[in-house]
Amino acid sequence: MQNARLAGPGAGAEKYDILTALAVKGLSSSGTLQTSILRLVALVTARYNWARGEMAIGQREMAALWSVDERTAKRETRRLIDTGFLVLKVRGVKGRVAVYALDLPAIYAATQEEWGKVGSDFALRMAGRHEPTPQRQVPPQSPDAHVVHVDFSGGSRGASSPWARMMRMLEDANPAHFASWYARLSLVRAERGVVTVCAPSRFAAQYLETHLRRELEHPLRVCFGPDTRCEIVAAS
Repeated sequence: MQNARLAGPGAGAEKYDILTALAVKGLSSSGTLQTSILRLVALVTARYNWARGEMAIGQREMAALWSVDERTAKRETRRLIDTGFLVLKVRGVKGRVAVYALDLPAIYAATQEEWGKVGSDFALRMAGRHEPTPQRQVPPQSPDAHVVHVDFSGGSRGASSPWARMMRMLEDANPAHFASWYARLSLVRAERGVVTVCAPSRFAAQYLETHLRRELEHPLRVCFGPDTRCEIVAAS
């Protein structure tokens, strides 16, 4: 997790760019994810201390800001943490509110697909700030190479292939992570005990490798075999 502490020249522009990226991501999403992201935008706009890279706020204050009850605010906070956007730095105790921080790599990775909707200059500016560690690219495929894209919007939701079963397990285990990180994965190949999956960007591949490999490997081994190894590559 990279602490979102922004100060000095250019900090103001980056703050607005982060909020813009989150807002566009929220508007392009639907249902629970859309609501969560737009609530996060309101929370950050109102309470985030960018110079310190954190915000101190209680459940009651969150509930008032979002016009919900405290139970809903608690669930929403947990959802934002599970999605990876928000990090709990200091747990709230009696007489002291909790302290949260933004996870910039998670936000940049999750919103990257939407940058172009704002403009090419915006996309270049965002990409220049947080270039991930170089990730191995998918090698050129032969004409008969098979890349499977699973679309859960139609009949493939009931498919019985190992890949489809794995994707269902990921979605059932953590819908927030699935929407942000797993839904756009594709299967490159599964051979000799290695399942190669392709992420839509280098940033997403790096984040999966660093933060979510264990969560990804559990259903993969259930569906493809207990000794299967996962290889994560990025789309070229």
